[in-house]
Amino acid sequence: MFAAERRQRILELVRSSGAISLRELARQVQTSEVTVRRDLRALEAQGLLDRRHGGAVLPGGLSHEPSYSEKSLVAADAKAAIAKLAAELVSDGDAIVVGAGTTTKAFAARLTRHTELTVVTNSLLVAGGLVGARGVDVVVTGGSLRGSIHALVGGTTEQALATVQGTRAFISGNGLTATRGLSTPNLAVAGVDRALAAAADEVVVLADHTKIGTDALLQTVAAEDIQHLVTDDQADPGELDALREQGIQVHVAGVPATPRPKAVRRSG
Repeated sequence: MFAAERRQRILELVRSSGAISLRELARQVQTSEVTVRRDLRALEAQGLLDRRHGGAVLPGGLSHEPSYSEKSLVAADAKAAIAKLAAELVSDGDAIVVGAGTTTKAFAARLTRHTELTVVTNSLLVAGGLVGARGVDVVVTGGSLRGSIHALVGGTTEQALATVQGTRAFISGNGLTATRGLSTPNLAVAGVDRALAAAADEVVVLADHTKIGTDALLQTVAAEDIQHLVTDDQADPGELDALREQGIQVHVAGVPATPRPKAVRRSG
């Protein structure tokens, strides 16, 4: 891959996620971290991104909120694996709280097998995914629609969640570090995420490897207030160890390898 092509790919990755780690960039463009650092310096000099410790963000990237369509294109296989593993933390008879996000949508699709379950959510996508589940009672909070993430936010949403006490809250975010915990770039979303976490006995964070070790503008849940993390096997091992040191139980989902296309033999 030529330098110009590689840097264009790096920009696409940063734009799709808002913030991304150096390790993940190197993996995605299949080169060394030293080379990626050099590329990041060049792109920063052009004003196309901002470097951060261990990664890169868009200019003003800590406050950039990717849309649902942008996030759905990132780490789809990892999110599916996380959803499958996270569903094992749910039992019949539970009353759970589920936040918005592409990973929580995939998680909700795994809950349809239950025969006695209550799900409280502010996500229209989560609610829609459970429409045909006869054994699942779905409670949707009120609030103002934030169309970019297909979710309800605002004071009405937070007030509704204040009346709820579930067994576990399953939430996502834009970044997770051992230092700051879970974070998001938007003020309204941050308020609802805090309310979701407060509405349950335990907090379960669903975060694929692109979010581990990255930060967004606003802290939503401190690391010490998170009981479980479900992530995938491409996440930074050092950051996962630091999260374990904060007392978080880390569940790592294996992501099936994508088969490479077979070479076509040509007769000649």
